[in-house]
Amino acid sequence: MKRMNRREFVRAGAAGLLAGALGMLGCGGRQEPAAGGAPAVQTGKRYRWKMVTTWPPHFPVLGEGADLFARWVEEMSGGRIQIHVYGGGELVPALQVFDAVSQGLAEVGHGASYYWAGKVPAAQFFAAVPFGMNAQQMNAWLLSGGGLELWREIYQPFNLVPFLGGNTGVQMGGWFNKPINSIADFKGLKMRIPGLGGKVIARAGGSAVLSPGGEIFTNLERGVIDATEWIGPYHDYLMGFHKIARYYYYPGWHEPGTVTELIVNRAAFQSLSPDLQAIIHAAAERLNGWILAEFEAKNAEYLKKIQQESKVEIRRFPEDVLAQLKIYAREAIEELTAQDEQSRRVYQAFRAFQEKIKDWSDISERVYYQLLSG
Repeated sequence: MKRMNRREFVRAGAAGLLAGALGMLGCGGRQEPAAGGAPAVQTGKRYRWKMVTTWPPHFPVLGEGADLFARWVEEMSGGRIQIHVYGGGELVPALQVFDAVSQGLAEVGHGASYYWAGKVPAAQFFAAVPFGMNAQQMNAWLLSGGGLELWREIYQPFNLVPFLGGNTGVQMGGWFNKPINSIADFKGLKMRIPGLGGKVIARAGGSAVLSPGGEIFTNLERGVIDATEWIGPYHDYLMGFHKIARYYYYPGWHEPGTVTELIVNRAAFQSLSPDLQAIIHAAAERLNGWILAEFEAKNAEYLKKIQQESKVEIRRFPEDVLAQLKIYAREAIEELTAQDEQSRRVYQAFRAFQEKIKDWSDISERVYYQLLSG
């Protein structure tokens, strides 16, 4: 599978790429029934499916994951399902993946649910929430805490069945050309950041700028934007941000564990025999684990490369800055949930699980990390 160099990587960027941007155990959930509630009958029928993605073709990790999903499905099905993968813009524009799969123009899609916030505001809570849950906790909520059932209920009117399709893990907080010493340093700042995170920056006095991935390097280099977030060290290194930005901040408060989604056209899924439906489940489960593992491994490797090959200062956001951003995040979410009943319902479920898991996380993960750093 071809790896991109930085120039190819940047050139491939397009609107709708994962922001700053991004599951461990699987797609989980119950298997969808066949059409009409009756079990599908296994046949030797062969399927030729199309898969559309928000990523450029063979995009590192994310596009590669879509390619692997198609390969795994074909291998496990003995060739009964063959999936042709299209990068963003090859068959449909990157941000029309949701509509294309919903309408049956393609049977499968891969992206992130916050891309469809304009169509389904509640969808973004299934991707990432500022100061929300990390990858492990998102997996727990979606797979074992009722989140996936709620997600599927929200997507059902759109003729879609969602699956967990990966996770970026905790992202970095972004690249800046001036230090962030106080919340006042965000005033007038032009930052490339999407979604709820962008609303938080706006409340801090900055402005959120949305730009395609291929434009970010040039915009930052020329001063069109003052700062940008992306995903983490692996992608950020390939983008070349360490060559033009001085400060690299953490943690990624805006995207602490971004879920990427695999969506399947409901009618197409229901037409499959039970064994083929199980193969889709299994391949999604494998994809979910692979993407997070790949990001974790590559980010660890490329963080060292950034440290060794550049003069970038890697800094933690000051505590008072994070505390104020957290207040702004709460205000932005309250505004959204006050306007949209479905968003309110989903966020209530999200928060209930986050509170439920907090005590366990405090005496397990948190204490263990503190022990390691002590």
